Amino acid sequence: MKRIEILGVPVDPMPSNELIENIERLHATGDATITYANVHVVNSAQKDMALAAFLRTANLVYCDGNGVRLGASMLGASIPARMTGADWIWDLAAHAEGRWRLYWIGGAKGVTDEAAKILRERHPQLEIATDHGFHKHAGPEDAEVLTKINDFKPDILLVGMGTPTQELWVEARRSAIDAPVVWCVGATADVLAGVESRGPEWLTNRAEWLARLWANPTGKWQRYLVGNPLFVMRIIRSKIGL
Repeated sequence: MKRIEILGVPVDPMPSNELIENIERLHATGDATITYANVHVVNSAQKDMALAAFLRTANLVYCDGNGVRLGASMLGASIPARMTGADWIWDLAAHAEGRWRLYWIGGAKGVTDEAAKILRERHPQLEIATDHGFHKHAGPEDAEVLTKINDFKPDILLVGMGTPTQELWVEARRSAIDAPVVWCVGATADVLAGVESRGPEWLTNRAEWLARLWANPTGKWQRYLVGNPLFVMRIIRSKIGL
């Protein structure tokens, strides 16, 4: 698996059936950080140098959007598949059941609780603890959050706070987190818990960004209607060397 770059952001191209296999490999190292790249992440990294640095040092950056696949293709590279959390979370739960302990932090109060409950309905032996993602990021409350995580001794810490908050949260605390794998997962819990809609399934499978815009035009118009053309323009400029 040869890492490629999309506008300075590394992406590890792989078929979707190799994602959990790679997580297991990285888990065995005892100290891995995993995240994803989609158009919003790549766009954000163009103006946020701390985010860009985090992405460059992550052990695995997988593709989470067909826009990134398109960008790679325009630049002469190939990404076999996009992998989004609402899909791979079921594979992770199945693999973790009876094997790994998960801790999921993110979302509003109760969101990760509901997401974990839904996973346990299908995988009753899954060991998973949860917390919301709106704690103060400094002082005693932050220290208490880290203590709760480490006391649980998770194999994998899932962090879903949105970009760039989640990435910078992990960057600042990775050395203090006692977990073999720390994984930025975006709004996966919101989708699983039904707080955020993926849009109609027939459209999700073809153009998820359009499906999410359909489901939430007020909240998503800027990300997609402004961000997507900006991304394509940047790809074109990169291709012609501007």
